Amino acid sequence: MGYNRHEHRHNVPAARELRARETSVEDVLWEELRGRRLDGMKFSRQHPIGAFVVDFCCTECRLAIELDGGIHAEQREHDAEREAILASSGYRVIRFPNQLIRDSLPEVLAAISFAVREAPLWHPPVPGRHSGM
Repeated sequence: MGYNRHEHRHNVPAARELRARETSVEDVLWEELRGRRLDGMKFSRQHPIGAFVVDFCCTECRLAIELDGGIHAEQREHDAEREAILASSGYRVIRFPNQLIRDSLPEVLAAISFAVREAPLWHPPVPGRHSGM
């Protein structure tokens, strides 16, 4: 199951609603990621990918960032399934507990920066071009 940029359209209203109800922790991280402030990479918040909406996403390097509040301790299996589906669409997922954002933001930013540097930049396929040799 590959990623189709149009298959997320039904999630756009949900993403807008989530952006409007952003948590204080999401707001703190967003201030550091917005406007290409981290390594010049473009991040979006509450970004639809397939059937899901991820907290933050850099589509250039196919990186999804999820922030975990208290409820995530009870839904580890669900989160693992979600990560596997996102991985099958070409995305890597990194997770941070909310408390880590509050207590160690510089370390979180360093981890995100490392993940960005380690990721190959993704370029969408150009229609009519074949990649086989």
